[in-house]
Amino acid sequence: MKRLFENYMFFSRWLLAPFLVMLTIGLMSLMFNAGMTTWHMMHTVLLGKKEEVVLELLDLIDETLTGALVVIVAISVYENFVSTVHDKEATGWPDWMGSIDFSQLKLKLLTTVVAISAIKLLGAFMDVSELADRDLYFYIAIHMTFVASSLAYAVSDWLSGHRPKH
Repeated sequence: MKRLFENYMFFSRWLLAPFLVMLTIGLMSLMFNAGMTTWHMMHTVLLGKKEEVVLELLDLIDETLTGALVVIVAISVYENFVSTVHDKEATGWPDWMGSIDFSQLKLKLLTTVVAISAIKLLGAFMDVSELADRDLYFYIAIHMTFVASSLAYAVSDWLSGHRPKH
């Protein structure tokens, strides 16, 4: 009975596969949205609205980082929880794929979220005349919360990795 339950639990990891497929579908919709942003940006260039072009370019950078985040999560979750990709089968994969543990994944996620937050904050600063002071303070507070939590996680990860072994 115990062995049957363990086999069931081990097989259940494949229930993550549909989630990974849904992430890639989300990535395709993000790519479509980035295409629409690019199309609108090109139209804005033709109208000569320089400030709006920069804001749309920041949106495109934000979408790119979000897409990269989805790829990192999907591949890392597959590698860490579902199945190992053997080097012979994974030709052309970057070196980091297959070597990110859960702790490194969380750190990459946090740093990407901080970068996305920084881009949103930069966009808010570029359009500061349109924002109320209260909204700008919230942008700053949210960004600093992400920065502080990322630093706290990095320090705790560093400390736990440098504990003396017994």
